[in-house]
Amino acid sequence: MDIRIPEPLKVEHEELHAELVALTKAPGKVGEAARNVAVLLHPHFVKEEEYALPPLGLLAPIAERGVTPEMRAVLPMTEQLKKDLPQMLAEHQQVVGALRTLAEVGRVEGRPDAERFAEKLRLHAETEEQVLYPAAMLVGEQVLARLGR
Repeated sequence: MDIRIPEPLKVEHEELHAELVALTKAPGKVGEAARNVAVLLHPHFVKEEEYALPPLGLLAPIAERGVTPEMRAVLPMTEQLKKDLPQMLAEHQQVVGALRTLAEVGRVEGRPDAERFAEKLRLHAETEEQVLYPAAMLVGEQVLARLGR
């Protein structure tokens, strides 16, 4: 079964990445702070797109039709997320710290776009922590509860 990240989440990640890339090209401290965010964020985004977000593509099918045997393919992803969750949350804390710096230098250098981006990405991280990661893990729990190993 092909388990994919829901399109709205994929687009949101692409937009965040594009905004960050633009900020990394800025001169001065804004560019420097944005590059620091990018260094921290890139490996984190890779993990999310590999195993944290694809299980969410099964939410609607499970709600509509229930669990099917081919959904068992999601279990390695949700098990990896559960195992790595403490590290993923620690990475968010590092990113949020770097975003605070980006917002501050954005204020100092008169770059409201940097401030807005920092807040936008901070809220995205909170959404992942409070909604997306738990939902992805629940997908795995539903599949396990219905199908077993």
